[in-house]
Amino acid sequence: MTAIRLSDPGCEAGVFFRAIHNAAMLWIKALHIIFVAAWFAGLFYLPRIFVNLAMVPADSHAERERLLLMALKLYRFSSGLMLLALLFGGILWLYYGIGRGPGNGWMHAKLALVVVVIGYHHMCRAFLRKFELIANRRSHKWFRVFNEVSVLLFAAIVILVVVKPF
Repeated sequence: MTAIRLSDPGCEAGVFFRAIHNAAMLWIKALHIIFVAAWFAGLFYLPRIFVNLAMVPADSHAERERLLLMALKLYRFSSGLMLLALLFGGILWLYYGIGRGPGNGWMHAKLALVVVVIGYHHMCRAFLRKFELIANRRSHKWFRVFNEVSVLLFAAIVILVVVKPF
C-alpha cells in the first residue's frame, strides 16, 4: 500500500489545501497593497503640512498649533499603517516566498528602497519635532522638494514590483 501525500497532484485534499493557501496569500497581498498605499498617502500629505508650517507667521500661534496637531495625528496614524504594510509584506516574502530565489533581484532593490522609505518616515518625525520646538530652519520651498521624494520612491517601488526588471 502506497501512502498518499497532500502534495500529490491527484490528492483531492492536497488540491483543497493548496487552494486555501493561495487564497490566503491573495488576501495578504491585497492587505499589503492597501496598507502600503495608505502609508504613502500619509507620506504624501505630511510634508505638505510641513510646507504650511514653514510658512506660518511667527505671531500666528493658533494656526501653528492646529497644523502641528494635524501633523502629529497623521504621523501616528501613518506609523500604524507602516507597521501593517511591513507585517503583510514580511509574510509574503518570508512565508510565501514571493521575491525569493534566483531571478528576483528586483526584490532586493525594492527592499533597499523600503528601508529608505522607513528612513524618510522617521525623518518626518524629526522634522515634526523641530516644528514642535520652534527650531525648524528649512524653508517652505525646501519642504516642497522634500515632499516629492516620497512620490519618486513610491514610483520606483511600484515599477520594481510590476515590471521586475532584474
